[in-house]
Amino acid sequence: MKAIYIIASIGFLFLLIQSYQLMSKNFKTENQKYRTVFKDAQFEIRFYPAATFAKIYSTGTDYQSVSGSGFKKLAGYIFGGNDQGKSISMTAPVRMELSEKGSSMSFVMPEKYKETDLPKPKDASVHIVKSSPQYVAVIGFGGYANDEKIKERRDFLLKLIHDKGIQVAGPYTFLGYNAPFQFWGRKNEVIIPIVWKE
Repeated sequence: MKAIYIIASIGFLFLLIQSYQLMSKNFKTENQKYRTVFKDAQFEIRFYPAATFAKIYSTGTDYQSVSGSGFKKLAGYIFGGNDQGKSISMTAPVRMELSEKGSSMSFVMPEKYKETDLPKPKDASVHIVKSSPQYVAVIGFGGYANDEKIKERRDFLLKLIHDKGIQVAGPYTFLGYNAPFQFWGRKNEVIIPIVWKE
């Protein structure tokens, strides 16, 4: 009986992986647009133009406390929880601004939408906002994210930009690119707004 359970579990896992790989090939997720302006072996600097986001604010102060509830609210909005019952394509990355004074989570809206085109969220805690253009320093890491990894990458990135004499212009943001069921090839980034002139 135990052998049958193990074989069934392996078979289910195989089907899950195959389904994900098939979906990845057939449905390419739209990523937020940016331009790389500087790159070295350890980090890079990007320019992000203005973009429109669905955003929630939280009293949570870390990744663990914000990720689950925030994702559920934002996913509800794009999967029809709005005044038009309209589905909006999922994009990447999911952005989380984390601080001891409170945090936020954002989904970037597909580029085809203007702020005025988007349906109104049914959940009053979901806000449609437009970002300002910004330059950011970026560092990446793999695997599943947690607070310890995010803070370690943030601190290392702060040291790198400090050593280059680059001025920090705001709090850090965590960027997550993958669905929870993607086990391999995961991509995460920490970004810090900076003062930069081209």
